Amino acid sequence: MKKTILALRPLLAEEMDEVESHFNVIRLWEEKEPEATLMRYKNNIQGILSTYNSTGVRSSTIDALPNLEIIAQFGVGYDNIDIQAAARRNIAVTNTPDILTADTADTAMMLLLNIARRGVEGDVFIRVGRWQSGALPLGSCLTGKTVGIVGLGKIGSAIAHRCRAFGMNVVYYGRSKKDVDCKFYDDLKSMAKDSDFLVLACSGGPDTENIINLDILEALGPKGFLINIARGSVVNEEDLLIALQNRTIAGAGLDVYANEPNVPEEMLKMDQVVLLPHIGSATTETRSKMGKLVIDNLLAHFEGKPLLTPVHLS
Repeated sequence: MKKTILALRPLLAEEMDEVESHFNVIRLWEEKEPEATLMRYKNNIQGILSTYNSTGVRSSTIDALPNLEIIAQFGVGYDNIDIQAAARRNIAVTNTPDILTADTADTAMMLLLNIARRGVEGDVFIRVGRWQSGALPLGSCLTGKTVGIVGLGKIGSAIAHRCRAFGMNVVYYGRSKKDVDCKFYDDLKSMAKDSDFLVLACSGGPDTENIINLDILEALGPKGFLINIARGSVVNEEDLLIALQNRTIAGAGLDVYANEPNVPEEMLKMDQVVLLPHIGSATTETRSKMGKLVIDNLLAHFEGKPLLTPVHLS
């Protein structure tokens, strides 16, 4: 007998078809009254397919599903899941790490290059006919500049590798010093002061919420750039707006925001900001692999096998 899975958002079509070949799937994103649907099937639901860009799984949802056994997250981050509530119920949680490392690091470099060399701005400059009136303002080179990476995990390390290929000096800030050939800072403000580019690659959640505030941005300074491919919660967005409006920093490249998909209207008018719609892992190849890993975790759980990528709840 098929198990019942609550899907908060869809996977790619091929992977969604595979999920539905193994499980009874409640497609919650299609329901006009999701709360009523949840209550109707609450005793049947044994698994949740959550995604990084969904509202996630709150404690109230977990408490409402008495037979819930597993939450499988499509994404490496799981700050939209109430881990403590899952732990209290001994509900397994999985994610999709490693697969999206390269794509997310590439996105960081795309933002870094575009904000430094005015790539997006230059495209618009031509399209609106401004080249006939003069040259695009000069950009900033990467060679010899210092990039400070906040969070030297797998994605941060991949960003560091790419930055070195551009001749940049790499330093980092994190919870602990790692065995790497980069200068370690245990004080974020000090690193920001010494950096030309501050790249955020840390995890989301309470521990990193608003760690980038006006104090840090003032330390980064009027020639410094902020790049965020981590989570919108890492940056105090109001402080960032103030810093951009007052030219406290030179600019920002953003793939994530505090209230996605809503982006502060003021940023839409700023030439010194490059905006992406959370596309860190958005390639067909990576999203397909992520979906397959979600399916494999669900199948492993219900077949009594070890989970491939469990999130440690303690």
